[in-house]
Amino acid sequence: MGFIYYWRVRTRLAERFGQRCAVLVRGKMNSCLVQFEDGHKVITSRNYVRKIQ
Repeated sequence: MGFIYYWRVRTRLAERFGQRCAVLVRGKMNSCLVQFEDGHKVITSRNYVRKIQ
C-alpha cells in the first residue's frame, strides 16, 4: 500500500498535520477511509487529504 496522500488540515487531528496517509476506501458524499503510517484509521472528508506532488 502506498502512502501517497498527506493530511492537510490543522483544525481536525492537528497532531496529524502533514503526515503521510493512504486512502483505503472512497465513499459517498465525499468521504473516505484514511490510514496513517502508524496504522491509525479514520473516516473523514476527502477535502482533508491531498495527493503528494
